[in-house]
Amino acid sequence: MKDGYYSIEQVFEIKAWDFASAGEASSQIKKILKQLGIDSTLARRVTIAAYEAEMNLIIHSIGGELKLKVTPQSIALTAEDKGPGIPDVDLAMQEGYSTAPEIARELGFGAGMGLPNIKRCADRLNIQSKVGEGTLLEMYFELKAG
Repeated sequence: MKDGYYSIEQVFEIKAWDFASAGEASSQIKKILKQLGIDSTLARRVTIAAYEAEMNLIIHSIGGELKLKVTPQSIALTAEDKGPGIPDVDLAMQEGYSTAPEIARELGFGAGMGLPNIKRCADRLNIQSKVGEGTLLEMYFELKAG
């Protein structure tokens, strides 16, 4: 990481069904991490998780926020929505399981890999979901000293 760097926080508003803007927040996150001099392998993992979370907000919620917080020790991504919630988190974590509507699938999304990919990329993942209220995903990535 570059010297003289400060902790940053950025919030991205994600709109439901806004497929035209899909990937914009994760692209911005990738740019921010590159500007901060974050290791490219770590930046790729964070960007993949951000993209998957962003797509979940677009496809499965009524909109929400994707937040990036970078400190000298770690990167935290938070995706929070006011949505239908996840009835069975364990089932949703299974590769290939999807509740995406047909329109999302026709556009090439909703293959049921979002949460499994996030889990694979993040060092730590916390999911809190309440049916009828919404979902909170907290993804953490450790920065190695060096």
